[in-house]
Amino acid sequence: MKFGEVPVEEAVGALAAHSVRAGEMVVKKGTLVTPDIALRLKQAGIGTMIAAQFEPGDIAEDAAAFRLAQALAGDNITVEAPFTGRSNLYAETGGVLLIDADAIHGLNAVDEAMTAATLPAYKPVVAGEMVGTVKIIPYAIPEVLLQKGKDRIGRGALRVAPYTRRTVGVVSTTLPGLKSGVIDKTLAVLARRLEPTGARIMQDRRVPHEAAALALELASQAVGDTELILVFGASAIADRRDVIPSAIEMAGGRVEHFGMPVDPGNLLLVGFIASKPVIGAPGCARSSKENGFDWILHRLLADVPVTRADIMSLGVGGLLMEIVSRPQPREGGESEGEE
Repeated sequence: MKFGEVPVEEAVGALAAHSVRAGEMVVKKGTLVTPDIALRLKQAGIGTMIAAQFEPGDIAEDAAAFRLAQALAGDNITVEAPFTGRSNLYAETGGVLLIDADAIHGLNAVDEAMTAATLPAYKPVVAGEMVGTVKIIPYAIPEVLLQKGKDRIGRGALRVAPYTRRTVGVVSTTLPGLKSGVIDKTLAVLARRLEPTGARIMQDRRVPHEAAALALELASQAVGDTELILVFGASAIADRRDVIPSAIEMAGGRVEHFGMPVDPGNLLLVGFIASKPVIGAPGCARSSKENGFDWILHRLLADVPVTRADIMSLGVGGLLMEIVSRPQPREGGESEGEE
């Protein structure tokens, strides 16, 4: 594509790169310059203008953006018709946004003329939410450049994993000092948390904060109809040998990982019993504010694998709130509830 200042008569067939005003006449940016427009500009005393002239092999910005967006779109992603060199991508269903980050970085590194931007990976999204956008910077790019960009991104770098787990079993452990109202409030907060995902609390069980009692309940839920088990401890998990991880192992399960580099949410545990995922919830999960529990909960509801490596990669961006004023760790029960 040629770009620059040319006599108006030589701009015929090109695009006006900038708006041109001549008296009451206005030629808007991006307008195709016709012989009539060029004549009227000349008559109005305009001798030159900044124009963009396509060359053989050029692909117009809208077509280029649309083709890149189509290549990026994977499962449950729809592509909007392009405009002004931009094509947006939207979630077709609620779920968790999955992104091939290397593909996005690869496209953006090809040439400054092509750009792609997305929401953060693993973000929970709703149907109709914009999840990404492709923007072509100039009015056109060579087809060879467009093909290079498509080669870098491959196919389906953006997709939405829909929520598939719909039934949740909750086990709350109790201690003499824990009021039942705290558990009731926790369940109400959880129900609101689950609402956008289409999941519901199918079982609500309360057992003493003892490994043996908890193990019996977990084993029962593992063979039941619930697809995800959540454990809210009366006391936060402090060690892999604590009540909740011990109960999971006694029930025939395994602890995938304990601890998370997300704050609030450090004391979260992920395990499995009979291939059914179990979350040992941190104290902050009792709050409606976003915390590390949300990140893991949504992934598991969308049947997105959560491994130790996945959890330990969350540190960058994992500081979700200011903690300077928080009481020192284990300075009474309140600080445990924040973890």
